[in-house]
Amino acid sequence: MTDDELVKFEAEGAAALPAPDEEGVVVNEGAEIWFAAYGAGPAVIMLHGGLGNSGNWGYQVPAIVASGRRAVVIDSRGHGRSTRDDRPYRYELMASDVLAIMDRRKIDKASFIGWSDGACTALVFADRHPERTSGVFFFACNMDPSGTKPFVATPVIDHCFSRHRKDYTALSRTPDQFDVFVQSVSKMMATEPNYSAKDLARIRVPVAVVLGEQDEFIKPEHADYLASSIPDAELILLSGVSHFAPLQRPDYFNREILGFLDRLS
Repeated sequence: MTDDELVKFEAEGAAALPAPDEEGVVVNEGAEIWFAAYGAGPAVIMLHGGLGNSGNWGYQVPAIVASGRRAVVIDSRGHGRSTRDDRPYRYELMASDVLAIMDRRKIDKASFIGWSDGACTALVFADRHPERTSGVFFFACNMDPSGTKPFVATPVIDHCFSRHRKDYTALSRTPDQFDVFVQSVSKMMATEPNYSAKDLARIRVPVAVVLGEQDEFIKPEHADYLASSIPDAELILLSGVSHFAPLQRPDYFNREILGFLDRLS
């Protein structure tokens, strides 16, 4: 299927997630963090983008499970079914939520598929906990604020934002606070992360830096910079898609993530 303009996503959301084999909440640093797990085999932790939720992976989870792996989705703090306290959003704090879930669910090591904010969280986690990280598929994000383009509204972005508002209202324990939520997450996006080339050079896990050729938010030269600064990273450019490739052309995106996971193993 294709949904290049995200018309279907706005109207219906992504495909529904399957029934989980495990689902629960882990309390960490003043928040209740929701997770669900599907299938069996090596763990693949999937971290969604800012303002979204784990349901955005509806087209990817079945493909991960069918490949003989265990897909673990996490609603980032304050997103979806997860709560937050009064502290500002920070990627390091969200990485600590991931570690708490891994520790309490006895996941010794995992591969990561990160999308936008989830990619930042995954790479911060990998930097801090390389022994727990098999590799990171870093899709559509920056590692310092210079990597972003000036914001320009488009119909595709508007369709996605509309879906995020509907999902937040349906899932959140604070359904009337979407606008405050957007402001808080946007502040983090504008000011974090702040990795230098020296910081990137210390990352010692396999990384694929992945970007859609039509990405609305991330400069292509920033992806080049990340791939050249992270030791042994590979650069993958996805043709015909944008920041929303997992929704626009799921089969294409799934081939890339499964290829990356196969290379790790």
